[in-house]
Amino acid sequence: MCHYCKMTIVDTQHGAEAVTEKGRVYMFDAIECLVNYLEENPEQNHSFLLVNDFDSPKKLIDAENSHYLISKAVPSPMGAFLSGFKSEESAKNLQKLKGGEVYDWEGVKTQLRQSGYVRSY
Repeated sequence: MCHYCKMTIVDTQHGAEAVTEKGRVYMFDAIECLVNYLEENPEQNHSFLLVNDFDSPKKLIDAENSHYLISKAVPSPMGAFLSGFKSEESAKNLQKLKGGEVYDWEGVKTQLRQSGYVRSY
């Protein structure tokens, strides 16, 4: 179950996790749920922020060093059309096929806030 939205996690391409310094794991069904959780809990320290690699769905990768594609042609569980990729090249390859915009971690958080998928607190 997603820690943020409480939906059942079934899509392995768009999931995410946050691991606290004490080792507690929070699972999310979508990257935007992770970002919302981080916005609501700025005091929480994390050892790891992870997202599923779109190209290797069951593989978790470092969220802060990943690249992201927002494309209306690639649906995601919470409707932000957001997918994570290990490399910028992989994100751009799918962008060539499906359109959209590629972002780094800070850029995708800003874009999600501006688009209303993530609330600023």
